[in-house]
Amino acid sequence: MERLIESEEFKHLMSLYQCAIMEVETKFNVLNTQFTVNSSYNPIDSIKRRLKSPESIQEKLVRRGLPVSAASIRDNLSDVAGIRILCPFEEDIYAVADTFLSQDDITLVEKKDYIKRPKSNGYRSLHLIVEVPIFAPEGKVLVRVEIQLRTIAMELWAELEHRLRYKQDLDPALAESLSEELRACADSCAELDLRMGNAHRKIDACRTFAATPTCMFPRIRS
Repeated sequence: MERLIESEEFKHLMSLYQCAIMEVETKFNVLNTQFTVNSSYNPIDSIKRRLKSPESIQEKLVRRGLPVSAASIRDNLSDVAGIRILCPFEEDIYAVADTFLSQDDITLVEKKDYIKRPKSNGYRSLHLIVEVPIFAPEGKVLVRVEIQLRTIAMELWAELEHRLRYKQDLDPALAESLSEELRACADSCAELDLRMGNAHRKIDACRTFAATPTCMFPRIRS
């Protein structure tokens, strides 16, 4: 792997992924600004970026029995470049995703809805694999980026699950008990997101109603 990391081909490939992250992040920052300017409510809470480390890339290729090469990375991995969008409510996730995907230079490669169909461990999130055009010295190159959209509650749960998954020195019985607890927490988070979303819609409806004229006729003076 050390020889690969030092190769010009690998460095160039990683620079393309870095540019793709910048491109997608900029698009979401523009949406974030437009939502703020044009509406009293912004469905984007925060935007995070991530470029997979060489060690993580190698581990994933080896685990899948794939060659460790720049060509193998480009052809087989879709999550080297990643963007994570946190939204206040579940319905915001789909609104933001639809708005982003409506841009004509974004190509949707794959969509995995782990909100409507959660993973067996309770994981919930909307995953989009997209291709964005990057203009490199050799010409236009389509680069894949993984976008994860989730609520703040989903993010908190995912952080805890990640810590548990990579905690190697836990007693197996305790690890299994914590996994069961996290599965229950995932259901609680989903219920919380649902209830908070319902409350948000009711508040928004009241605000809309309050903004309309309460009387369509002139007042009669006594």
